Amino acid sequence: MKKRQIKVSRVEDAKTLVSTASRCSFDVDVYYNRMVVDAKSILGVMSLDLSQPWTVQYSGVDTTLEDVLDRFASC
Repeated sequence: MKKRQIKVSRVEDAKTLVSTASRCSFDVDVYYNRMVVDAKSILGVMSLDLSQPWTVQYSGVDTTLEDVLDRFASC
């Protein structure tokens, strides 16, 4: 399992994350506080607080997903 911290601050960025995760053949989950949502679910992702950092956990390899996560990486 890989874990990455990201910061998504715009609805358009959340849509990008969901569309990219949806193309992955493996599970991609987003963690925030005690909530865990499927990163392939726009309703789940939009239910999270966009002003806070999230943790993304995934087990596969996808360069497009890695690029998107790099773009949203929180410092």
